[in-house]
Amino acid sequence: MEISIISREIIKPSSATPNHLRTQKLSRLDQSNIDTFISMIFFYDKAPKNSDQLKTSLSQTLSHYYPLAGQVKDHLSVDCNDNGITFVEAQVVAPVDMSDVLKRHEFDPEGQLVPRKEHEMLEDQSILAVQVSYFGCGGVSICFLIRHVIADATTATNFIKSWSAISCNGDGVVINDVMILDGTSIFPPRDDSGMSASSGGAHKMLFSSSETLKKRFTFEGSKISALKEKIGNRPTRFEAVFAVIWGAVEAAKREGDDLVATIPVNLRKRMKPPLPDQCFGNIHTIIQANWPTEETTSYSSVTEKIHELISMVNGEYVKKAHPNGWILYLVTNNGNGRLDTIRRRDLIRNHGGISVSFNSRSSSSFADQTAKMGDFIQWSL
Repeated sequence: MEISIISREIIKPSSATPNHLRTQKLSRLDQSNIDTFISMIFFYDKAPKNSDQLKTSLSQTLSHYYPLAGQVKDHLSVDCNDNGITFVEAQVVAPVDMSDVLKRHEFDPEGQLVPRKEHEMLEDQSILAVQVSYFGCGGVSICFLIRHVIADATTATNFIKSWSAISCNGDGVVINDVMILDGTSIFPPRDDSGMSASSGGAHKMLFSSSETLKKRFTFEGSKISALKEKIGNRPTRFEAVFAVIWGAVEAAKREGDDLVATIPVNLRKRMKPPLPDQCFGNIHTIIQANWPTEETTSYSSVTEKIHELISMVNGEYVKKAHPNGWILYLVTNNGNGRLDTIRRRDLIRNHGGISVSFNSRSSSSFADQTAKMGDFIQWSL
């Protein structure tokens, strides 16, 4: 696939951020994230008539989500300086069609639909970048790259929904107002002035290693419904899909393999008192699930355990558990060899909420086991 860049510019908020809001402090939950990025690509059959509407509405949306147009400072705060975000327009050179791209095992292996390289954004401390790519068939893709240290998946989704609403209906539309709270009052930060450099190193080691394995799976709604019916204990869609993936990993493991699943849980509605879904920032925790090596698991037992673990998460749990502490430990103690241990493992990542790590000896066997689950999923390598 060949991409021709049409334009590259900086989009700033439509209104200046007031002086008293110029500094957004990072909470302990923000600091606990390795300095990586949330990336999303949306594909549409029909491109907008012109890009001016997209740019104008994006500028208006940034005035509501003003930290996204700023810069991270020493892993302690965000300078809401209205510097703006990178906005790229590109043309996909024929004869590549959007439907061809969607059929590929990897949408964009060379990162041509992505607005910037992650290491570039880490270097200049920017937070958000967007690329709009036009296909000859009339379709368009919109890619978002949002820095995880300031936003979780819920925040990213809310931003995208707000931009969509403003783009379709104008700035006067009533959107679910974003709430940019001082999260440090709930989750007091720690002084991690030296964190930025070490977390950048952790990002490179964890996600740029040649030993990292990534695979994409597509789950049909009808197949998920059939799977839920088969399991029989009324699992959620997430729990059912998790059970399938866990079953494949477990079947592929070899003697001595360590299997640990990490699951992000949105805390907004689990806090006491609950927080609105529109709260900005990282307001989630990580829970871990594993089973003894000798224990035989079924889809039913897996979903029951996951449901039980997630149900235990509430505000009190978070205060006691020091969320993401294991990640923070790895990043701040990378001289102790712990990161090398993680780097030697293959990491299966699903931004929808499942991360499973296992010893690299199992990687090829994992693909074999997953291929046997054709009754429930469509899969691609």
